[in-house]
Amino acid sequence: MESVFTGSVYVVRDNIDTDQIIPAQYLNLVPTIAEEYLKLGSHAFSGLPDSQYPIRYVKAGQLDSEYHIVVAGKNFGCGSSREHAPIALGSAGCKVILAESFARIFFRNCVATGEVYPCQCLERMCELLKNGDVITVDLDKSMITIQATGKTHSFVPLGDVRPVVDAGGLFNYARQQGMIPAHA
Repeated sequence: MESVFTGSVYVVRDNIDTDQIIPAQYLNLVPTIAEEYLKLGSHAFSGLPDSQYPIRYVKAGQLDSEYHIVVAGKNFGCGSSREHAPIALGSAGCKVILAESFARIFFRNCVATGEVYPCQCLERMCELLKNGDVITVDLDKSMITIQATGKTHSFVPLGDVRPVVDAGGLFNYARQQGMIPAHA
C-alpha cells in the first residue's frame, strides 16, 4: 500500500458538514455503480458557499479534483452520518484529509469505506497552508512536509485503523483477515 502522498492541498475551515461535502440532492447516486461513483466525486464539496470558497474543489465539467489532500480545521465531517461524504472525496481523487479534529461518525466512515486516510493534525494546518500549496504526507512517519519550506509537522498516528483503510475498507479488511469468507 502507498504510504507517502505528495500533492496540492485544498483548505477548508471549521465545522465543514457532510451537506457541504456532498449535498443531499446527490445521495441518490449509488457508489457501487461505477459511473455513479464517478459522478459522486464530481460533486465533492459542491455544498460549500461560493462566497467563502470561490475556488471550487472540482472544476466545472470535471470528475476529479486537482487537490489530492484536504486540509481542514476543527470538527470536519459533522452533521449527518452519510457515508457518501468520504466516498465523494475519494472518488474525486482525495487520498488524505488532515484535520484539527473530525466528527466521530465521519472518521469512522472514512475507515469503514477505505476511501481516504483521516489524519488528525497536532497543529492548525488550515492557518498555515493555502489552496494549491504542495505538501507530502508520510503515513509511516506521521509527518507532513511543506514542500516550499521543508518545514515538517506531525499528526496523530493512524494506529489500528491504518490497515483497514489500506485494505480498502472494513469488508475488504475482514476478508483479508479471514473474518468473513472471501466471496461474501
